[in-house]
Amino acid sequence: MEGELPAAPECSSGLPAGGSGGDSPSALLPAEVLDLDGDEDDLEVFSKDASLMDMNSFSPMMPTSPLSMINQVKFEDEPDLKDLFITVDEPESHVTTLETFITYRVVTKTSRGEFDSSEFEVRRRYQDFLWLKGKLEEAHPTLIIPPLPEKFIVKGMVERFNDDFIETRRKALHTFLNRIADHPTLTFNEDFKVFLTAQAWELSSHKKQGPGLLSKMGQAVRAAALSVRGVKSRPEEFMDMNDFIEAFGQKINLIDKISQRIYKEEREYLDEMKEYAPIHTLWAESEDGLADTLGGVGSCLARCCSATERRLSGLSETLLPVVHEYVLYSETLMGVMKRRDQIQAELDSKVEALTYKRGDTDLLTEEIGKLEDKMECANNALKADWERWGQNMRNDIKSAFSDMAEQNVRYYEQCLATWESFLTSQSDLASKEPCEESP
Repeated sequence: MEGELPAAPECSSGLPAGGSGGDSPSALLPAEVLDLDGDEDDLEVFSKDASLMDMNSFSPMMPTSPLSMINQVKFEDEPDLKDLFITVDEPESHVTTLETFITYRVVTKTSRGEFDSSEFEVRRRYQDFLWLKGKLEEAHPTLIIPPLPEKFIVKGMVERFNDDFIETRRKALHTFLNRIADHPTLTFNEDFKVFLTAQAWELSSHKKQGPGLLSKMGQAVRAAALSVRGVKSRPEEFMDMNDFIEAFGQKINLIDKISQRIYKEEREYLDEMKEYAPIHTLWAESEDGLADTLGGVGSCLARCCSATERRLSGLSETLLPVVHEYVLYSETLMGVMKRRDQIQAELDSKVEALTYKRGDTDLLTEEIGKLEDKMECANNALKADWERWGQNMRNDIKSAFSDMAEQNVRYYEQCLATWESFLTSQSDLASKEPCEESP
C-alpha cells in the first residue's frame, strides 16, 4: 500500500526487529552498582552512592507470536493476562541396573487454544530439562534462556540424592520452566510445548527427530573455528554489553560467596546457641536462689533460637537462590554473546572471501545477504531481550534484598523484645523484695 512502512526482516527469535527501547546497553547499570572492594572479607557489598534503584527504567516487551490471542491483546491500564501455569513437584527416585535418577512431576494448566487440553501431567528427569534448554538455544541463539541448576553440587561430601539437594533442584527447575512460560517468545516454542505435554515415549521419539550426531559435530567444529577467528569490529553497544557481563559476573559471584559464608557462619552460631538453653535449665535446678533468673535466661535463649532458625530459613529461601540464579545467568549471558559473535564472524569471513574473490561470487553474495539478515535479527533479538532481562534482574534482586532486610529487622525486634521483657521482669522482681532492716 502507498505510504506503508517497509517490513522488517523476519527473525527466528520472534522478537520485533529494532526493539531496543532507546536506552543503550551500557545504561543498564551505573558503574558503581554492585561495586565491591577487592577484599572478600569486606561485607559492604553496595557502594554508598548507588543502589539498585538507580538503574534506568525499561519498557516490557509484548509477545509477538500469533499463537495466543490472549497474550497478544493488552488494553491500556489492564494487567498482563497469564494463561500458562506450571508446577514442578513430587520428586521420585528411580533405581535401575544401569543408573539411579530422580524424576519430577510437571503439571501444566492453560487456557491457550493451541493446547489439546487445559491440563497436563508428565514426569521429567534432569536430562529432559537439559534437552529443552539446548533446543531453545538452538532455535533462539541470541535470546537469554533461563539457566538450569548445576548437574552436580560438590561441597565436601554432599550426597547427590539427599533431600536438601533434591528440594533445591526441584525449586530451581520450577523457576526455570516458569521463566520460560513468562518469556514473550520462548513460551510459544514448539519444543517447550512438547516438553510440557508429551508422555515419556512421545518425548523420546520427538528427541530423535533432531539433527544427527555427525551434523551436531559439524556445527560444533564450525562454531569452534569461528570462535577462534573472532570478530573484527563488534558494534559499540555490544562491546558495552560484553563489558557489563564481565563486571556483573565478577560481582554477583562475589556476592554469592559472601552470602553463602554468612549463612554458614549464622548456622554455626545457631548450633552453638542451641546448647545454651538446656544448660541454663539444668543449672537452674541446682541453684535455688537463681532458679527463676537462670530459667528465664534459658527461656529467652530458646525463643531467640527459634527466631534465628526462621531468619536462616528466610535467607535460604529468599536471598541465596536468587543470587545464585544470577550467577548462572552471568554464564548464560556470556554464551549468548559468544553465539552472537559467531554469527558476525561467519558474516565477516564471507565478506572477506568475496573481497578477495575466494570462491563463487554469486553464491557468496547470496550467502552474505542471508547472513546480514540473520545478523540483524540476532542483534535486534538480543537488544530487546537484554532490556527484558535487565528489568527482571532489577526487580528480583531488589525484592530479594528488601525482603531479607525486612526479615532481619523483624528478627532483631523479636530478640530485643524477648530480652527487654526478661530484664523488666527481673527489675520488677528486685523492686518487690523486702529491704533489709537496719540494725
